[in-house]
Amino acid sequence: MTLNSAAAIACSNIAFIKYWGNSDHRLRLAANASLSMNLAALTVQAAVEFIPTLAEDQLSINSAAPSPAAAQRVFEHLDLVRSRARISTRAKIATTSNFPAGAGIASSAAAFAALSVAGAAAAGLTLSQAELSALARRGSGSASRSVPGGFCQWLADGNQREFATSIAPADHWDLCDVVAVVSVEHKRVGSTGGHELADSSDLQAARVAGAAERFAACKQALLNKDLSALGPIIEEDAILMHSVMMTCRPPIFYWLPATLEILHAVPRWRAGGLPVYFTIDAGPNVHLICESRNANQVEAAARALPGVQKTFRSGVGGPTRLVNTGN
Repeated sequence: MTLNSAAAIACSNIAFIKYWGNSDHRLRLAANASLSMNLAALTVQAAVEFIPTLAEDQLSINSAAPSPAAAQRVFEHLDLVRSRARISTRAKIATTSNFPAGAGIASSAAAFAALSVAGAAAAGLTLSQAELSALARRGSGSASRSVPGGFCQWLADGNQREFATSIAPADHWDLCDVVAVVSVEHKRVGSTGGHELADSSDLQAARVAGAAERFAACKQALLNKDLSALGPIIEEDAILMHSVMMTCRPPIFYWLPATLEILHAVPRWRAGGLPVYFTIDAGPNVHLICESRNANQVEAAARALPGVQKTFRSGVGGPTRLVNTGN
């Protein structure tokens, strides 16, 4: 087996039906099925080079040294690749992103999807998309959904080979996500820690019990390209997830005053004839889902709100892909 260097680029994704809580924390097996949209404009690129002379792994994130916790998480994930390839060679890893990390915009999903695809290629492995998705899941559950393209589902069947699949390609529906950024600070409790606390909330069991029905309705609305049906479901699902966060022990409060300002504004915009709906991942920033023809108006409305620092805007993205390989 020849060791190579490889680089891959992956899209972030926004979950319409949320992944929150695990049936198995070590394997990152989800408590419920989730559904998401890849975001073409929000990406992470990962480059991996196995170097026989290295004494230990090296990592840079946006050309800076990572925290010890971030480095350990990446190195442990690369150990999964090494174990599969039956090698022990250390590697040099560099990741770059074009959006803030740790702020609830699924940076870890894109990072571990890119790392898995680049790492596997650099190690000389030939893996299917399903195998790459399952590998990415071990680093970040949501990363499983960034490996396939377009609109993706991750079913929760308790199988350690769980992986995500595309249910519709990127060109299926011209949706847009306008991300209203109210904070770029790294969140105090990361998603991994939040998943571990989910079952301490009295509301988690009820959220999970209703997830299958919301998933089925959301999937059908997505396939039908029906925003008026999709929107209320994604708003409800986001609020349910954050209700679990706020009632776990200890509670996690991701929302800021500006987050609530946006949540109050969205129904007013709809009442005024602007079809847009919100969802929120594990952070304070709000994702505003609309059709692309209304994105300019949604973005202008969001920027006019107090507390909104900036906006990102993205259409639907494709699968994680290799962008450079070589010896």
